[in-house]
Amino acid sequence: MQGPTTNQPPAAALKEDRLLRPEQAAWYLNVKTSWVYDAVRSGLLPCRRVGRHIRFTRPMLDEWPAEQPRR
Repeated sequence: MQGPTTNQPPAAALKEDRLLRPEQAAWYLNVKTSWVYDAVRSGLLPCRRVGRHIRFTRPMLDEWPAEQPRR
């Protein structure tokens, strides 16, 4: 049985060397999980593929906003 679900991922999950799941990346970027999937599908948000799963690193998510053109 799993513990209660919280809105915050465990601190260990946000370590720089860990691969983050889409839900954790969404929490980190303060967006909905569906946005993360849509952004990856459209090529807007970089990710790493592990088999058929998508994963993210914290540095990848930290650098992403700076790479976006100003609107």
